[in-house]
Order: sequence, then C-alpha cells, then structure tokens
Amino acid sequence: MSLSQLQKKINYQFKDESLLKLALTHRSFLNENKQLSENNERLEFLGDALLESWSSQKLFTLFPDFNEGSLTNLRSLLVCTNNLAEIGATFNLGDYIFLSHGEEAHGGRQNHSLLADTFESLCGAIFLDGGQKALDLFLDKFLLQSLMILSKKEIYKDPKSVFQEIAQAKRGVTPHYQTLKESGPDHHKSFEVGVFLGQNLIAKGQGNSKQKAESDAATKAASLIV
Repeated sequence: MSLSQLQKKINYQFKDESLLKLALTHRSFLNENKQLSENNERLEFLGDALLESWSSQKLFTLFPDFNEGSLTNLRSLLVCTNNLAEIGATFNLGDYIFLSHGEEAHGGRQNHSLLADTFESLCGAIFLDGGQKALDLFLDKFLLQSLMILSKKEIYKDPKSVFQEIAQAKRGVTPHYQTLKESGPDHHKSFEVGVFLGQNLIAKGQGNSKQKAESDAATKAASLIV
C-alpha cells in the first residue's frame, strides 16, 4: 500500500511525508529495522490530547442542553478504543501501519487498540504538518458523523451504568468485569477486559486503561443483551 493512497483517502496531503511515516510506525517495527530510532508513541500522546480538545469544543458548541456528566460520557464514547478503531478501518488504516512480521502474524492490522493508537498518532502528525485547521477538517470529516450518531443513543449517559440497568432488568444479574489480558510496557499499557453476567462472558473491550476497556466492553454488551 502506498502512502499516497492513504493521503487521498483521508483527503490530506502531507508537506512533510516523514511525519506520516512516523505516525504509522509501530514500536514492533523497530525490532526488525535497527536503523530506525523512533516510533509513533510521542505522536500518539499529542494526538490523544488534540482529540480530547476537539471533541470537548464540538460537544460544548453542539449540545448546549447537555450537562457536564453527559458531555463527559459522550466524549469518552467518541474517543474510545473501539470507536477510533472502527473509524480508522473506514479508510483501511491498518493496511498502512509499519509492523513487525510477528505483530502482523498475530493480527496486528485488525487489533483495535493498535488501530486506535495509530489514529491518534495520525492526528498528531496532521497537526504538526498542517496546523489546527488541517486537523479540524480531518476530524470533521471522520468523527463528526460518529459524534452525531452517538449523541442520539441513550448509552452515552454512561456505558457501565446503562448496561447494568439493562442486565438487571432483563437478566436479573449485576455485571462484573475481569481483566483478561495486559500487554505493552508500563508507560504504554493495553488492556483487554471482559464483562460477565454470572459465569457468561458477554463482551470484550480494549483500551489503554482498565476504565476505558471496561467502558468499551459495556458499550458492546449493551447492544447484545435481548
């Protein structure tokens, strides 16, 4: 896959294509390419903050009747691992990531946590290359529709609380959460959490914190209980 294809898909042409390459460089790729010394984690850090700022401003402007709690929960759903991964998948982001052979063999291109992290690093790269206006145009194109859809769902109020209400009403059981897997170094952890009703695993969620992974699992589980 050529980077020019990706730039056409996201409707942004980098002036400094090295920033795009860096945004797509997963840390595993460095293990097989010793001449490289930097991965996309710093850009991911920047992109995460920029996403939170953009979404906060959009929510504040678009939903004047929402209280602080609703705004916070809706923002969490918008920038959660699952949602960012799904948005990245709309322009085949996983196809362009520089991964080690081992990471690719283990499904890295479809890994939601990895896709979400790369989406954040891409945001950071666009900001550094083209400024806030370029990033705003990119996020308006790819996140605004998702934001409007999420705002119409009751689940934005609080994924874990909503799922607990559903589970108690329909199954008479209070859900509980269990960490299924942790990976990555201490400064860059990735968590997979399962939400259970009794002994039954209902859904799995991913995130860079246990709280985000639990919310992700609850969001998925709420749509599965009938």
